[in-house]
Amino acid sequence: MRPDAGWKELPWGGIIPVGGTARAFKTGGWRSNRPIWDSEKCISCMTCWIYCPDMSILVEDGKMIGIDYDHCKGCGICAEVCPPRVKAITMKPEGV
Repeated sequence: MRPDAGWKELPWGGIIPVGGTARAFKTGGWRSNRPIWDSEKCISCMTCWIYCPDMSILVEDGKMIGIDYDHCKGCGICAEVCPPRVKAITMKPEGV
């Protein structure tokens, strides 16, 4: 392949033949940090849900009810965006 190849010339890296298969593949196993949610502190502002790239914030009736650890990769965005006065989500090393 030429180093100046355009995007149309690049080889296909993979094909997803059907949509909606993400739930079948657990991806949280290689996480090094785990978000810990304190339901007592949570004000259900849903900022964590908005920012979570893996849709791992579990919500029911407009309120957070937990974290989907099967798909959470431990990036820490949820803890970072949780309001400082609340801090309902903190990060801990996996297995501690």
